[in-house]
Amino acid sequence: MHAFIRTVNAISQVVGIIAAGMIVVAVAITCQMIFIRYFLNGSTVWQTEAVIYLMIAATLLGLPYVQKLRGHVNVDLVPMLLPPAPRKLLLIASYVAAIAILTVMAFYGADLVHISYSRGWVSETVWGPPLWIPYLAMPLGFGLFALQLLADFFETLLTPAEEIIIEGGGH
Repeated sequence: MHAFIRTVNAISQVVGIIAAGMIVVAVAITCQMIFIRYFLNGSTVWQTEAVIYLMIAATLLGLPYVQKLRGHVNVDLVPMLLPPAPRKLLLIASYVAAIAILTVMAFYGADLVHISYSRGWVSETVWGPPLWIPYLAMPLGFGLFALQLLADFFETLLTPAEEIIIEGGGH
C-alpha cells in the first residue's frame, strides 16, 4: 500500500511539473503573440487558441499535484469540531464521493476524446487542430486527480484517527 501511495505521489509531482511547464509555454507564446501583433503589425493564427488549450490543460493536469499538496479549498469547520473517529469517517466518505464523481468525469472525458478522434473533429479556426488533443486533458486530469484521491484515501485508512490532521489546523 505504501508503494502505491509513493508511486501516485511521484506521478502527481511529475504531472505538476508538466502543468507548470505548460503555463510557462503559454506565457512565452503570449509574449511572442504580443511581439508579432504590436511590433511587427502582423496577424496571429494559432497563438490565442494554443494559449487557451495550454492553460486549460495545465489547470486540469495540475489537479493531482494540488491535491498532493492539500492545496484545494476545503471547508473544515465541521471536521475540526468532530472527535477523531467521526472525523476520519467523514474524510473517508468525502474521498469516496469525490473519487466516484471524478471517475464519472474521467469516463465521459475519455468518451469525448474517443468521439472527437473517431469523427475527426477539428477546431473551427484557421489553425484547425484536432480536438481530441486538447480534450485529452479532461480524462487525464480527472483520472489522475481521482488516483491521487485514492492514494490519499488509502493513506487515511492507514493513519490512526487521532493522528489525522485537518488542514485548517485542527487535530
